[in-house]
Amino acid sequence: MNVTLKDGSVKEYQNPMSVYEIAADISEGLARAATAGEVNGQVTDLRTVVDQDSEVNILTANDKEGLAALRHTTSHVLAEAVKRLYPEAKLAIGPSIDTGFYYDFDCQSFTREDLDEIEKEMKKIIKEGAKIERYTLPREEAIAFMKEKDEPYKVELIEDLPEGEEISFYSQGDFVDLCAGPHLMSTKGIKAFKLISSSGAYWRGSEKNKMLTRIYGTAYAKKDELKAHLERLEEAKKRDHNKLGREMELFTTVDVVGQGLPLIMPKGVTMIQTLQRWIEDEEEKRGYIRTKTPLMAKKDLYVISDHWNHYKEGMFVLGDEEKDDEVFALRPMTCPFQYYVYKASQHSYRELPLRYGETSTLFRNEDSGEMHGLTRVRQFTISEGHLILRPDQVEEEFKGCVDLAKYCMTTLGLQDDVTYRLSLWDPNNQEKYLGTEKMWNEVQDTMRRILDDIGLDYTEEEGEAAFYGPKLDIQARNVYGKEDTMITIQLDMFLAERFDMTYIDRDGEKKRPYIIHRTSMGCYERTLAWLIEKYAGLFPTWLCPEQVRVLPISEKYQDYAAAVEAKLKENGVRCSMDNRSEKIGYKIREARMAKVPYMLVVGAKEEEEKKVSVRSRYLGDEGQKSLDTFIDDICREIRTKEIRKIEVENDGDKK
Repeated sequence: MNVTLKDGSVKEYQNPMSVYEIAADISEGLARAATAGEVNGQVTDLRTVVDQDSEVNILTANDKEGLAALRHTTSHVLAEAVKRLYPEAKLAIGPSIDTGFYYDFDCQSFTREDLDEIEKEMKKIIKEGAKIERYTLPREEAIAFMKEKDEPYKVELIEDLPEGEEISFYSQGDFVDLCAGPHLMSTKGIKAFKLISSSGAYWRGSEKNKMLTRIYGTAYAKKDELKAHLERLEEAKKRDHNKLGREMELFTTVDVVGQGLPLIMPKGVTMIQTLQRWIEDEEEKRGYIRTKTPLMAKKDLYVISDHWNHYKEGMFVLGDEEKDDEVFALRPMTCPFQYYVYKASQHSYRELPLRYGETSTLFRNEDSGEMHGLTRVRQFTISEGHLILRPDQVEEEFKGCVDLAKYCMTTLGLQDDVTYRLSLWDPNNQEKYLGTEKMWNEVQDTMRRILDDIGLDYTEEEGEAAFYGPKLDIQARNVYGKEDTMITIQLDMFLAERFDMTYIDRDGEKKRPYIIHRTSMGCYERTLAWLIEKYAGLFPTWLCPEQVRVLPISEKYQDYAAAVEAKLKENGVRCSMDNRSEKIGYKIREARMAKVPYMLVVGAKEEEEKKVSVRSRYLGDEGQKSLDTFIDDICREIRTKEIRKIEVENDGDKK
């Protein structure tokens, strides 16, 4: 057989060879570094036997899939260590993830000291260097095997697998785990790992199931890579919006209010209001007209849109379908409401496109295990819009939506932090979607053509489309590497028919419009979280809840300081005065800790000359300026939404 390698070279073998054996034949060094293989484009275990002409690529920890195999193996070592130290613990699942791996256990919670002890046991297991072996069992034998081991979660996983599915196990010494792989050849291949944290996680992500204990960890091929990751993690903790946003008094959460229902505090409200006014003004410039629609509706509305069939589990339903004449639900989206705004009168082709915009508060019944700060919540507000248009307007209007999203991200300084994903339907699960395969292929091809014409660099992902149409998802990662959708633009050719939406065309006939669902900036809460982490709380001046703090040197100059504050407020600058009887150095440090971009120090000379001494996060001590000059400068910075470069160290000295 002929094996074609990644570099195009071909190796000929007389007998079947495992991927590992092929790696060893190429070089011993490659075999030592190998973590997985790729055969004809499919990621495989190193033990996979190649018995016909194939393309083979040897994966190492330098490859995404190879690193995942290393981390997956480390998760099995973690499971073995926990079983050694806590024999009563029950095993759930332990996959690799983008930032490392985790394993869920049905057992006690773990402290940092417990994790340190588990790490020590893991190091012993790695040092033992047990060979890792793969084998399979028939379904009934696999179930009996895991029942004998008293592993109920593994039994449930096996029982949920389709009939005839190959059920594979991996063993390392006396430890055996249900797993599809791939894995390293031996535990000795693990060189650098760290257990990061422990938390609770519902079995299978459902709050209806038992809360398990999850241990997060990470692993790398080299110790210096692990060190760099841990340093990034420490920096991430400093930027974590869930921590920093609370410290800055932007938001809080309260158990008696409920999970996923953050309380936005005055400073956070100021930021969200600033964003909202900017977005609404910008949309108006671009031809949007605003609507205001109810926060809930009868079940009947969602039946028409088909959300009741496709999305009911994600909705908050008010009432009992079997007992009540009328059942309501809090709205998870605005589109059906805006369709009836459109349907209130008959429209001509000359009126299209109609661009409806609404600052919409929405409700989604997210699983408890998914809740996190401001990024995953049950009530949120979104810059939502729906464009009703003729088929010949689709391309231009879709491009306009992308342009608006790009403008928003660029203004906020976030444009370099995103990726673009074309989310397609899953042709293998067509029952999940409205319309026919032909219709989906047509609309998806239309979106590809538009995105290619724009020159957008995007990936494609099957199964991520909405049930009524494909979408462009603009994705960003938080400080810990988790990806979230920030902005969405969807092309819909199905719901107009369900709602009997029409327009009178040039020929006098009624036609169905197309619909674009879009957000200009997305969810305000999630965007606030994004901004906190992007800027570590050091927001551009125009967004800061407090833009200037006036600092009188002593009580003698409080009257002048108050006059300075008043004039700033007259010019729309958000400011305050620190009139405490504290030394000026202390006041400056306090203002810097509060992340205020400008401090105006006033004393005898400043009062006499009607000036202010300016200190900023951007240039440190900027010296004296006339008050009018400073006001002109900061108002221009706010008006233009300038993102200034910070050129000082934390102590205020220039870099």
